[in-house]
Amino acid sequence: MESWRLGRRKGGVLLVTANVGSLFEDPEQLQKIWLEEFYKTVQTHKPLFLALHCQELGGKSFEASVHYVKYFVQELMASKALRDYDRVRIYLDMNYKSAEDFTALGSFYFIHDSLEVVHQWDFKYKRFETVTGKEIISDDLEVTTLVEKEKFPREFSPELKWSRKGFFRTRWSMLECEFDLVNIHLFHDVSNVEAWKQSPSPYCENRRKALNFVLERVTDERHEKVPYFFFGDFNFRLDSRQLFENLIPGAIPESLESQGEKIIFRETGNDRKVLLEVEKKLFNYDDQKVFLENNGSAVLEFDKEALHFEDRLKERDISFPPSYPYSEDCHHPKYYMNTRVPAWCDRIFMSPSAKEMLEKSASEDKSIVYDNIGPNVCMGDHKPVFLSFQLCEGAGNSCQRGVEDVHEEPL
Repeated sequence: MESWRLGRRKGGVLLVTANVGSLFEDPEQLQKIWLEEFYKTVQTHKPLFLALHCQELGGKSFEASVHYVKYFVQELMASKALRDYDRVRIYLDMNYKSAEDFTALGSFYFIHDSLEVVHQWDFKYKRFETVTGKEIISDDLEVTTLVEKEKFPREFSPELKWSRKGFFRTRWSMLECEFDLVNIHLFHDVSNVEAWKQSPSPYCENRRKALNFVLERVTDERHEKVPYFFFGDFNFRLDSRQLFENLIPGAIPESLESQGEKIIFRETGNDRKVLLEVEKKLFNYDDQKVFLENNGSAVLEFDKEALHFEDRLKERDISFPPSYPYSEDCHHPKYYMNTRVPAWCDRIFMSPSAKEMLEKSASEDKSIVYDNIGPNVCMGDHKPVFLSFQLCEGAGNSCQRGVEDVHEEPL
């Protein structure tokens, strides 16, 4: 493998996913901190190709935050940390007036001036085009042929109503390697109580259906199959039923319907101390250390949703704590809010062929880094997650493009 890499050009790639909704609830304080941490990550890894996938762009009320979204984009474009990236493509879904189309997704791509030629796929004309200059596309996102955008059908939603969930897809060619980049946002858990009532929760099925929909679109016959990376807010949650039994073994749940949708778990001893309170949007458990110590390894076994797709989606070993829901209080950046069960919502997955491409390019395993951004500062309720790796010229040429190997061991 080492001899294969000799004499071949290499380029660093940095993929980042970030649910940025919180940044637009408190933009004056959070955006500056967030951008500083993002720039530090770029400067540390020095990628030649940088991809940033954002979800919940504009926050809860996009119309009220339009000017903050524009400021966020302007800051990225004008930053000193990104001044050597002479080619830029930014795709923003700002069509907030259309409930049937709006996804609140934003995909940002930056290409370093030392990377000679990069091509982007035209999905309509089915050909690659050379990327030159800097472009921001938002008004005509539905008609651009360089990005494939779809919103999930309404019947996929847990509440059978329109939500801002969907995906963007772009295709790139660099260093004689072709690959798809998919920005994705799947459905959240509506109620902590409902998620606990059965294992797996009913919300898992909604996410499974949506993710399978995207995988089928990306691998259908309309375009040649190439390696792909999915990075976004998958909203994958821990199996609450099994987790609670592990956290508080033997505790007896009590339903307090008179107080609304509420469950409490008590000690079995005489004092009957309340150990856990769960409501629709409340997860009140005092001992957060189990989610933070050793990067949450004690609860990682309850992260099961991705296993259903393990033949099509590979992931590096997780070595960071659950990415959500962190406190939005800048004085408590390492603590979780008591709104939801902490979970690894923000993830980066790849096809088996993309995994092969990374491994073929890597001179050593430590050259591939999968981690979060801003562990010690407030980044909003989601910590961004990144994957940094080296791409070796031609590494994708010998990777499978047809049927992926379903017998491959997990990454």
